[in-house]
Amino acid sequence: MVFAFIFSACNNDLKDIQNLNKKQLYPTGEADSINVKYTDSAKIKAELYAVKMLDYGKAKYSFNHFPKGIKVTVYDSNRNKNFIVAKQATVYNKTGIINLVGDVKITSHDGKVMQTQQMYYDQKNNWFFTEHYFKVTDKNKSFFEGIGVDFDQNFKIVNAQQNRAELKDVKDENL
Repeated sequence: MVFAFIFSACNNDLKDIQNLNKKQLYPTGEADSINVKYTDSAKIKAELYAVKMLDYGKAKYSFNHFPKGIKVTVYDSNRNKNFIVAKQATVYNKTGIINLVGDVKITSHDGKVMQTQQMYYDQKNNWFFTEHYFKVTDKNKSFFEGIGVDFDQNFKIVNAQQNRAELKDVKDENL
């Protein structure tokens, strides 16, 4: 019994020592109720709203974290609005990758809605991707679902891995 107590005490000391060696990340900046407009050639490309942003700009791999969610409006080349919401998001500054987490919902201007629990967005290539379950529905209640998909920001090019679909009100003049 004494041996068990000594072993338990050593175990706790080892955990304490290991925890001392862990580096804690602290934000270098914090902002509340932000509304940012992204522009290119004097045209608004996107608008981002977040309740809170934590800036980890001094971290080895700098990033911004949005712990209370984000809402983004993205404008396509025809000035159509597309919407993105997520419960949390992290923007990795060097890679330009955005990690969207928790009830991610992307709504296109033409009524398509994609839902998943995690989605990445590559800002440089305007490309979305996930390895999680996803579901896309349209105004006709047609759906496309599966595990793992990647696509361009306009839903024009879609590469799905494991999927199924149900199409409704499909009209083809060749049939």
